[in-house]
Amino acid sequence: METERPSPRYSSIDAWEPREILDAMIEGQFAAVAAVRAARPAIETAALAVVRRLSRGGRIVYVGAGTSGRLAVQDGAELTPTFSWPQERLLLLMAGGDDALLKAVEGAEDEAERGAELMRRHAIGEADVVIAVAASGTTPFTLACLREAARRGALTIGVANNRDAPLLAAAEHALFLDTGSEAIAGSTRMKAGTAQRIALLMLSSLVMILQGRVYEGLMVDVQASNKKLLRRSERILARLTGGRDAAEIDAALRRADGSVKLAYLLLQGHGLDEARAALEDARGHLRRAVKALAGAPI
Repeated sequence: METERPSPRYSSIDAWEPREILDAMIEGQFAAVAAVRAARPAIETAALAVVRRLSRGGRIVYVGAGTSGRLAVQDGAELTPTFSWPQERLLLLMAGGDDALLKAVEGAEDEAERGAELMRRHAIGEADVVIAVAASGTTPFTLACLREAARRGALTIGVANNRDAPLLAAAEHALFLDTGSEAIAGSTRMKAGTAQRIALLMLSSLVMILQGRVYEGLMVDVQASNKKLLRRSERILARLTGGRDAAEIDAALRRADGSVKLAYLLLQGHGLDEARAALEDARGHLRRAVKALAGAPI
């Protein structure tokens, strides 16, 4: 496996000057970005498939072990506060359970039957999307999750850093991130991990944009769960409305129960019921709702 292969280039890295070591690692980060850029067509195709599948009302399921699992869980955990993705439609599964997020759980990644059992326990089905991440592409837990999910009819996406890895072969959509060997042989928390993080970020963000959870480049589905995010909601509305009065914005947010989309339509002069109906008809796409309320073709 390329991710495990020692590179002659770095064989004496421990004898280099600190600045040389840092330069080598920075170079690896650029290589990670290039690997994701090469996978862009596959990421786009996968995202479009995810949007179609999620229209059935299913869940996004992230699975992984070790570093790859933590990166997968991180990406999934950010979907609710950033895009208001429903918690009940999100499942984050890590080999070794929640304890493995903070420390290594020995042997957890080898528990293939545990992975398959989790897919059955959570009733993974045809409406669901399962995103499985493993740098090696061979991790038994992750591979078993993906194979069982596929057997149960879920849309499967495999993310790995080794060409022709079993995880990629078993996935309906394979995202191969060709990062090669690491500066520290086998330490896939380095450029392989960076490439995974970027690829997951691009995939999930594109899915959310395509679902109408972004408008004018702004997080109009942000959940104002703390003061910082409440201020962000207010700034978003001020920007969208050309600087409307803060008191008006706060009043609209209160009427809209914190929904930026609904508050924006209220600030545009639409009634509460009318605005809600427009957003419902537009399946949450604010741009479509605005056009419909203006009588323009969608």
